[in-house]
Amino acid sequence: MTPRVPEATPARIAPLATFPAFFKLEGRRVVVAGGSPGALWKAELLSAAGAHVAAFAGDSEGAALFAGLAAHPVAGPVTVEPREWNPADLIGATLAFADLLDHDEALAFVAAARAAGVPVNIIDQTPLCDFQLGTIVNRSPVIIAISTNGGAPMLGQSIRTRIESVLPRRLADWGRAALEWRPRLKRVIESFADRRDFWGRFTARTWANIDRAPAESDFRALLTGSAGERRGSVILVGAGPGDPELLTLKAVRALQAATVILYDDLVTPEVLELARREATRVAVGKTGHGPSCSQADINARVVELALAGETVVRLKGGDPLIFGRATEEIEACRAAGVPVTIVPGISAVQGAAAALGFSLTERKHARRVQFVTGHGADGKLPSDIDWPAMADEAATTVLYMPRKTLAAFVEQAVAAGLDARTPALAIASATRADQAEVAGTIADLPALAISLPDGAPVLVIIGKVVRDHVPALAAEARTRSAA
Repeated sequence: MTPRVPEATPARIAPLATFPAFFKLEGRRVVVAGGSPGALWKAELLSAAGAHVAAFAGDSEGAALFAGLAAHPVAGPVTVEPREWNPADLIGATLAFADLLDHDEALAFVAAARAAGVPVNIIDQTPLCDFQLGTIVNRSPVIIAISTNGGAPMLGQSIRTRIESVLPRRLADWGRAALEWRPRLKRVIESFADRRDFWGRFTARTWANIDRAPAESDFRALLTGSAGERRGSVILVGAGPGDPELLTLKAVRALQAATVILYDDLVTPEVLELARREATRVAVGKTGHGPSCSQADINARVVELALAGETVVRLKGGDPLIFGRATEEIEACRAAGVPVTIVPGISAVQGAAAALGFSLTERKHARRVQFVTGHGADGKLPSDIDWPAMADEAATTVLYMPRKTLAAFVEQAVAAGLDARTPALAIASATRADQAEVAGTIADLPALAISLPDGAPVLVIIGKVVRDHVPALAAEARTRSAA
């Protein structure tokens, strides 16, 4: 058997449907034909890239569409003529675009452009195009273009939305700083390897400080050979009630920037999936009437990690400012000199009301909303509840985490004057796939709530806003209306 001789094999890229490229158009002439919103959008995009746009709008009505852009171009100038295009208009152009519904005219435009040696794009007619435009994420000079080769533009737009949600706006500032610093760096650092090290440090510094614009001090610090002392920080982030699509864009960006995430048991795996893969995840959950991390230990851990230079996200279910003990964690950070910011989230009650399709306030029936915790530090019903307020029939009362104390709450609220027939609803795991709810009068609710899944977070909403979810009351109301 002939022995096989080891041989190097080149790395090969997989086939591409189209070749991705970025044209430099500043100061160059580009032709746009057609008097339509599509042609106008292409002209605006080209002006933003610095091109000198020559638009042939077909007639005066089409030209009127371009009037605002011609008077106030984004960057490059836009000239508009109220006439049809002709082949001579394409001579000397860098690119040519057209929005032409007549197929024969589109074919003629393509032929004229190619005869003039100009790459051509016919809007919404992919087979006639020499090139295509992708869906754009703009953090200029950082620009991302997404192409589906014309097959699924809406899929490209959805990809853009996902990328937009995780790319901070300040990325543009750091990109502009890189353009400014690159020629300066070549003058002060001759070695290619040393310049490469500089840009490695620059990248790390960008993401560690993405919430601010770069400064001259950053350039000087990077020149010294280190990215400078890393400064840790803490971000309190609301994870919402469970559905990951209810996260704010700012919350997603925080999760993408985190090096360590301390999360509660109420945070769903789907939300954690949006965090950067390299981030360390630490469960610091509290369970009602069960094993829990002490608040003092959580405070200490958050501060310790931040002082060690970590970007710490303290991820809490719902909104961190509603029964999330945010004050204690904020005070611990400030006492230690640790920068702390807050990203609010969709509260559990907002998620519950949206999931079930009702408003928490109504002009005639519910003038205010009051949030009440269902248990104190000892796990029992708090002793300082304002019971007369609980009996206010014009309020929507939201009771957080009352699984063990609901019966005691109802007993005291009714004794304080709350009508025992007041509509009430208990919902477990609001907005999640395993959401469950029961509804009835407030007097009946403790017995009904026993059927909710064990261990699930429970929220109770009391007031007229949930009347349509109580079958007996809803039927009674329909009978009165019919009479």
